[in-house]
Amino acid sequence: MTAERFGFPQPWLSLTLFVVWQALSDGVSGGSVVLGAILAIIIPQITHRFWPDSPTLHRPWVFIRFLAIVFYDIIVASFAVAVLIINTREPRPAFVSYPLTLKHPRAITMLASTISLTPGTVSADVSDDGKLLLIHALDVDDDAELIRNIHHRYEKPLLEVFQ
Repeated sequence: MTAERFGFPQPWLSLTLFVVWQALSDGVSGGSVVLGAILAIIIPQITHRFWPDSPTLHRPWVFIRFLAIVFYDIIVASFAVAVLIINTREPRPAFVSYPLTLKHPRAITMLASTISLTPGTVSADVSDDGKLLLIHALDVDDDAELIRNIHHRYEKPLLEVFQ
């Protein structure tokens, strides 16, 4: 039996909505649990037609490790950007074309979002054929090193999870 049969077309979205609602509520109470459950059921029901086919999640433990790496990188990059701002050295901004190995649009979106969440980098565009991701970086010494770093830290785990 699938989760969709029980009224959950996007079970991970439902779970995420419920957890985020509880985290944003002023403490866990009966009312916040009931309202969170209602929202977690209704929002995916209303929006499920807009979602593309989901890629299959093959290795969830790799995804958890990926999230830990992303959170760590966000913290480290925040300090690096702060030091760059305080420092008198001029940053070396650059646009870098990143060759994509990922094929599924949602996996590419996740990679682009991860890059944009990390301070100092922003995903600017995806090529029409889905083979290149244009990235703007605030301070780049070596384009090839940035590409290698993104591939090993972000894209490679996403490949394991989604393909």
